[in-house]
Formats: sequence, structure tokens, C-alpha cells
Amino acid sequence: MKKRGQIGLEYLIIMGFVTMILVAVLGIAFIYSESIKDRIKMSQMENCGNKIISASESVFYAGSPSKATISCYFPQNLLSVSIDENEDMLIFELQTNSGVTKIAFSSKVEIITGSNPLDINPGLKRIEIKAQSDNVDIGKKTD
Repeated sequence: MKKRGQIGLEYLIIMGFVTMILVAVLGIAFIYSESIKDRIKMSQMENCGNKIISASESVFYAGSPSKATISCYFPQNLLSVSIDENEDMLIFELQTNSGVTKIAFSSKVEIITGSNPLDINPGLKRIEIKAQSDNVDIGKKTD
């Protein structure tokens, strides 16, 4: 009987250590997965911003009747998309685990918000960029 009790106690101690290690590994994995999700969101926004600015500059230099349509993916927790017309900047505001992050993209040409402003709902967006005589109109593509 004495040996049975000792084996049971050793088993409980081993299972306790295994459980603590498993909980620690799962906690670390959760923290890293959240930071990876934030990096993916930031990468998507950087890709989208660079596409919009690049297309805006190309369309503007091509001339007034030209336009382009691009596709961008907006991730969840996108708080706002705005254009600072004074500074010619496209600004994305995004909620991450570390707080609110703003990503700004500077343009060499004057950009303005179009008659169909961009919405912040998550998903794939079609964005229409139209050249005007002295600026570029950025807005949501309407079919």
C-alpha cells in the first residue's frame, strides 16, 4: 500500500509540471500570434497605401481623362481612412494590440477625397483613381 501511494503522488507531481509547461507554452503562442496578426494588418495597409499613391501619381502624370482601378484589402479594426489635402497625405488609422497606429503615405501630387469616399468596412475594396486638371480624385469604385 505504501508504494501505491508514492506512485500516485509522483504521477500527480509530474502531471502538474506538464500542465504548467503546457499553459506557459500556450500563453506564449497566443502572445506571438497576436503580434503576427498586427504585422499582417500593417503589411496589408502599407501595400494598399503604396498602391494608391503609386497609381495616383501615374494617373496624374498621364493627364486629365485618365483613371485607374485598384484592389486593396482592408483588415478588421481599421478605424479611419483620410486624406490630408493640405499635406497631400493618405492616412490610415488602425487599432492594434499596442494601441491606435497611424500610417501615413506622402504623395508628390495633390490628392483629394472623391464623391464616393472610401469606407472602412473590412474586406476587398475596389478603389477608383481619376486624374483631374490639377489633382487626383480617390474614391470607392461604383459599378
